[in-house]
Amino acid sequence: MPDINQISNSASANQLKPELSVICPFFNEAGNLKQLHKKIKQSLDQLNQSYEIIFINDGSTDDSLEKVKDLAPLTLINFRRNFGQTAALDCGFKYAQGKIILTLDSDLQNDPADFSKLIAKINQGYDVVSGWRKNRQDSFSKKFASKVAEFLRKFLINDHIHDSGCTLKAYRKECFEHIDLYGEMHRFIPAILKIQGFRITEVIVKHHPRTWGKTKYGATRALKGFLDIISVWFWKKYSSRPLHLFGGIGLASFLAGAGLLLTLLILRMFWGVPLSDKIWPLLSLLLILAGIQLLISGLLADIAIKGYYNSKRLYYSIKNIKISKSK
Repeated sequence: MPDINQISNSASANQLKPELSVICPFFNEAGNLKQLHKKIKQSLDQLNQSYEIIFINDGSTDDSLEKVKDLAPLTLINFRRNFGQTAALDCGFKYAQGKIILTLDSDLQNDPADFSKLIAKINQGYDVVSGWRKNRQDSFSKKFASKVAEFLRKFLINDHIHDSGCTLKAYRKECFEHIDLYGEMHRFIPAILKIQGFRITEVIVKHHPRTWGKTKYGATRALKGFLDIISVWFWKKYSSRPLHLFGGIGLASFLAGAGLLLTLLILRMFWGVPLSDKIWPLLSLLLILAGIQLLISGLLADIAIKGYYNSKRLYYSIKNIKISKSK
């Protein structure tokens, strides 16, 4: 498994760094890739800036690789198996050399023609520009799930973004100098970067119906997304001080249990109140033990956080990197 510098070292072999980097992960999207590459290239050529196009093959099992082998310009990064969109984007961010990084999905629902909108906002001084699929062309179930996720995001982390799940985004390169993505965190990149102090905004972008292939979204991903919202909330509030959360709850539980136990002892010793048939003694002991366990958990989480900051290992495996320049 490579360390965190191997990807960036491979990219730095290029003599001239491009102004723009486009990152596009794909998994079993054989019917879309050639047209997608053509649209990306047409949009970038109109911007009159140097660029690189990076496709990350997230372990495709169809003939996607066959479809992209002759495309140029293209940097193709192949994963050994499917690690998920978050891992693919994290890999792309670490490889990309452009001052501005653009991302989009490979299903042709995002429109590369909107790149100019995103870059214009970046040039106004923003660090992150998120696409907003205001007129979303998806099924009712996907729209409903997104609305629920939007409500939870606003309630827990409040990233001020309508459509954080839209992959069509633009970032300044420096946004990812000290950021590692995992789980299903790609949906919450604006929130994560907002926590770090970067300026966030959004623009309305086009969204097209899917014409080929199947959506990768399902109930399992929705559940993972909810759990990752909790993770981002925790990271926002307690990433550098987990003991304050677990220790605070633990201390409150311990004091409540100790106070209840002391009250029961006083009632028993001075007023002779029978306790053998009451649940209160057990409840007080439960609160005391839970408090001790939470305090210990807080200490262990504090140690784990320090270990995280000192460790920068990748959890995905790259098979190879192929660079095809313009013909």
